[in-house]
Amino acid sequence: MRYATQMEAARRGCITKEIETVAGKEGRTAEEIRALAAKGVVVIPANRGHAALSAEGVGSMLRTKINVNLGVSKDRKDYDMEIEKVSAAVAMGAHAIMDLSSHGDTREFRRRLVRDCPAAIGTVPVYDAVIRFQRPLDELTARDFLAVVRAHAEDGVDFATLHCGITRKTVAQIKENKRLLNIVSRGGSLVFAWMAATGEENPFYEYFDELLDICREYDVTVSLGDACRPGCIEDASDRCQIEELVRLGELTERAWARDVQVMVEGPGHMPLDQIAANMKLQQTICKGAPFYVLGPLVTDIAPGYDHITSAIGGAVAAAAGAAFLCYVTPAEHLALPDLQDMKDGIMAARIAAHAGDIAKGVPGAREADRRMAEARRALDWEAQFALALDGEKARAYRAAAAPAEEDTCSMCGKFCAIRSMNKALAGDYVDVL
Repeated sequence: MRYATQMEAARRGCITKEIETVAGKEGRTAEEIRALAAKGVVVIPANRGHAALSAEGVGSMLRTKINVNLGVSKDRKDYDMEIEKVSAAVAMGAHAIMDLSSHGDTREFRRRLVRDCPAAIGTVPVYDAVIRFQRPLDELTARDFLAVVRAHAEDGVDFATLHCGITRKTVAQIKENKRLLNIVSRGGSLVFAWMAATGEENPFYEYFDELLDICREYDVTVSLGDACRPGCIEDASDRCQIEELVRLGELTERAWARDVQVMVEGPGHMPLDQIAANMKLQQTICKGAPFYVLGPLVTDIAPGYDHITSAIGGAVAAAAGAAFLCYVTPAEHLALPDLQDMKDGIMAARIAAHAGDIAKGVPGAREADRRMAEARRALDWEAQFALALDGEKARAYRAAAAPAEEDTCSMCGKFCAIRSMNKALAGDYVDVL
């Protein structure tokens, strides 16, 4: 049976090879995944041109997925380093790679990613418009923006962030109702600047149906960008953010009417006590479409440690229904991350995702923790390293401070509570000196 998108296939009762792959990874039946994809509450980003793809499902009832942002800038132009990051990210468990390159031969890099990377590939086409046409922003036309979206689809990207929800009404709101940090979305700021300079409507909103035609043709999942996401906790849950979310809910239903898969992007910076409510609001307004969040970062005063501030918010968001976490590195707000920054960001996001999965009862999420507890009870260090999210780091810590007694660690030695309890319960002498 021929179909245009994974959603259309699912609605026709067809189980694609991508649905089968996702079912196997999630420990669910293919029919369960098909039914969820048909409703739009699970998306499977899978451009037909991405032959190397190992498909993943994104939805609140599935394992929370991790996205890794990378790409070059004018100040950091090493594409080979970015490819090294891609390989490392996939090895560390990233489910998606988002190319945010803003300099150089972006198309060759994008095609290389699609050719070689098994993770889903995402892009933000508006970044590429200036690079491709080499004209000032205000000289670009709506047709130029649409052409770049088509080029990315042709190149094989699986999902594209499109800032469709910011409109001329938003321009007036931002000017009249000052935010502390205005718009911090890079793509959103470019669209805002283009509208302010030209006086025209946002082309991603005005020509949304044409965008859907392109995405349907190649099966590109639309990631509805949140141009008005809060960039500091002071701006969280304000009028601009919520009005844009309402608009994204409307666009979600328009996309679903064309069998185009949709994710909805969310905050951003947000106080801890607002996160769960925001997740529930999105689920209601956007009819359960998967929510893709950046963090959220729960405080603004930790530059250099924002992988931690985002992991705190990400765990709460995932527990409340977020489906997709965009990692944040220690370099956020400061610099393009290096390889170690990327690794730190991935591990923080994976911990947050797993904590959220436990809290929302994703099948199998607690099993790994139970096995870890059993390995600790048995003082089985090799089993602990095998079960750890980063077994290499765990092994290195133990090796760097080797204990005198093999069945202990260098912190407690013979005072180890587990060792003492094991001996006491077995009726053995507890030697602590």
